Order: sequence, then C-alpha cells, then structure tokens
Amino acid sequence: MYLHAPIAVEGDAARALFGDDVRLPGGGTIDDVARCPAVCLVRGVDSNLAAFPLPEQYYDPEGNEEHESFRAFLSSHSCGAVEFAFVNYSPKTLSVYWIDDDGEKKYVGHLDRNEKNTWFAGTFIGHRFTFVDPDTEEVLLDHTVEFSGTIGVFNHENYLDPTVDIREEMRRELDINWSDHLRVKRTFTPLGFNKGRLPDDVFASMRAFYYNNRDPPHRLQEEWDSQGVFVNHWETDINFIVIPWHLKHIWQARLKDVVQEWAGCEIEQTDLYGIRQYESGARLSTHVDRINTHAVSLIVNIAQGNLTQPWTVEVYDHANRLHEVVMEPGDIVYYESAKALHGRNTPLAGGYYANLFTHYRPIGDPDWYSKDNPEGTPEPLMDVGKCELVGKPNEYSVGAVKCENPAIGPHLSPKMFTATSGEDLYRLWLSVGPSYDDEANGSDEL
Repeated sequence: MYLHAPIAVEGDAARALFGDDVRLPGGGTIDDVARCPAVCLVRGVDSNLAAFPLPEQYYDPEGNEEHESFRAFLSSHSCGAVEFAFVNYSPKTLSVYWIDDDGEKKYVGHLDRNEKNTWFAGTFIGHRFTFVDPDTEEVLLDHTVEFSGTIGVFNHENYLDPTVDIREEMRRELDINWSDHLRVKRTFTPLGFNKGRLPDDVFASMRAFYYNNRDPPHRLQEEWDSQGVFVNHWETDINFIVIPWHLKHIWQARLKDVVQEWAGCEIEQTDLYGIRQYESGARLSTHVDRINTHAVSLIVNIAQGNLTQPWTVEVYDHANRLHEVVMEPGDIVYYESAKALHGRNTPLAGGYYANLFTHYRPIGDPDWYSKDNPEGTPEPLMDVGKCELVGKPNEYSVGAVKCENPAIGPHLSPKMFTATSGEDLYRLWLSVGPSYDDEANGSDEL
C-alpha cells in the first residue's frame, strides 16, 4: 500500500479528523477498510497539527469525486503518489536509473548540473533511484523516496568573504530601490502591510514538508553567486529547499485566497519561491520587489529556532514610517512588495529562520502600478498625529510606540524612524550592522 499502514481511529482522534457526525456506510463496524472514510496523514506533521490535513488528503467512500476507489485514492497524490525534486551539484551530468522491484536498473535519462536543471519526478513512496557518473559508473546517490521533497547530489558552495566592503554598492542599490518604490502609484491597503495567520491545514502541510527536508542533503545552499547585495550571501550561507510543483500549486491556490481577501481585488499568482532558510548573521537590505509582478505578497514563517532576539520584518508604510513585525511559526505578513520598502537589516542573532515567499498582482495587469486606485480602495494612512515611545527600545509588535491615531497599529518601530531618501536607508543599514574598519578599507567616514 505504498508503505502506508491503515490504522483505525475512534473517540477523540476520529472526531478530530472526521468531525462529530462521521458515519460508517450502512452503520456498525466495517472490516473492509476500502468502505471506510479515510485520511492519509503525512509523515513529519507536528502532533498539534495532525488533526488538520489538507482537503486533498481525505477519502469519502460515498461521495469522493476525486477517486473512483480506495485503491485509486492510495495511488494518487492524496496519499501514495508524490513528487520529488533532484538537484545535481556534482561536477558532471549524471545518468539516472529507476530500480524496479526485482532490483533491475531502468534508464530514465540524464540530470544536468545546477538548480535551474532540477528534475521533478512524479513517483511513489518506496520507489528507488540511482544517480551514476556515466564515465566511471560510480553511484553518487542511491535514494528511496519516503515523502514529497527534494534532494541534492552533493551541494552548492557559495564563496564567503566577510571582509569584502560593499558599502558603495549598497548605497547605490538603496538609492535605486528608493526611486523604484516612488514609481508605484496604486495602493491596496491603508498601511501597505499587515500581519496574519496561516490556515491550520496549510501550516500543517508546510511544517511536515519542512520537517522532512530540513537537513542536508535535502536542504541545499541557495545559488547567490553574482546576484546583488540585498542578501548578505558573502558573509553567511543562505539555504534553500526546492518545493515540488504539485505541492506548490496546492499552497499557491490556498494562499491566493488569503492574500486576495486582504488586497480587496482579484489577483493572479506570479511567483512562489522555495523555502529559504537564513542562518546566524543573515541580513536583508531594504528593497522593493519586481514592479510588474509583485504587487501584493506574503511572507510565511515556517520555522525558527535558537534565536537570541527577535528577527523583525522591517516594512515601511505609505508615509515611509518604519514598522518592525515579530513573526512566529505559522504567522504571515502581507505586504505591497513593489511599493512598501522592506528588509531585515539587523543581523539574525543565533539559530535559523525558515521563510516562504509568494507573490501576486491584479489579474492580467502588468501595468497595475501606474494606475489610479479603483473606487472603494482604502485611503493610505498618512497622518497619525503625534507619536511617542511608551515602551522599551527593544520591544516590537506590542505597541511600544503610541500615536494619536491608533490605526497605526502595534508594529511601529521603537526607532521612530521615517525615511526620506535612499541615503536614510543606507545610514540605517550602517547603524544596525557590523562595523567597518575604515583604515583597512580606505573608505569614507560615516
């Protein structure tokens, strides 16, 4: 049964998974499992989220339009069928083989190098693949599929040089991003961001996927060579978990509904990245996202651990006031990502932080940013009156700053910082990061 074992549940477990009114067809006890309502639980799900499977994981023997039989349910993506991503970071293009039940090798094809050539294989739990050097016949990876996920043949390595001085490049990039955010005319919400919470079943699915793929060789280093400075890839490793397409599409559809309700207009999906895991010392400089495609976006916090202080999401509202939002696993931050400047300039203190990012725009409208707000759009919140610090300088998301207009919300930064230029963003970046030795680097004094 695709390495799945049927287990009968009753009492609280049955009610949690199937509801209070679950009924067996015909009443009474059924010995034939194929005639019972069923749910396929994913390995790795948190115990406190086990009662929240996705709708796709259920089987109803009396009204399941997706599956003509219990056997079809078991062999579908609802249960035994999975998608697995294979990434090749070995020095060569590799030969790929599927190993059948008799141990015979069946040639599947070849796997080219690097993340852009990832092979997404539709397969089943229990299937086995080998990846072979075509010249030496050496088996570089022998893998039996146990869950939906990803795995690397070796790993990518980024070049780290913490001594590099990127200040002038950073100053230019922040000036560019400041100008870019001013190009966006349309807004969607009063502040340009908000904090929310994932639906439990989506969070359960993401947590299980992350748990199963959280360590190497499933978790890989992200390819950041020559990709700008908004993530400090020259100082710390940035890890990445590729999400298979089938699971990505399920998450995309559910998250779109959440973001669409917040944005107040019909939207279409433009991108959903894999899971990026930041390590100690990681920084994200202030920036905006691609103007044609990233109108409204979502940050999803999937996991974090061993932090010595909150690693806040820094986001600027429509009046360019800095807010700092604390996130816990399962939290989401909505933001107008092509207009609302955002980042995490303060280095991640200890531990790790795993996030997913997804992006949308108004349906079929790549020029959305140049248009006036449609009738009924909430007015941007510009004037909130006098504001004062009433909490501690290191208190975030708890209303440490109070303003005359409470609509400003609880996330206004205790730095009480308002940007007026790219130079302001640059000075903030300098002030919260590691210091530079100007004598050694021969750079300007700041």
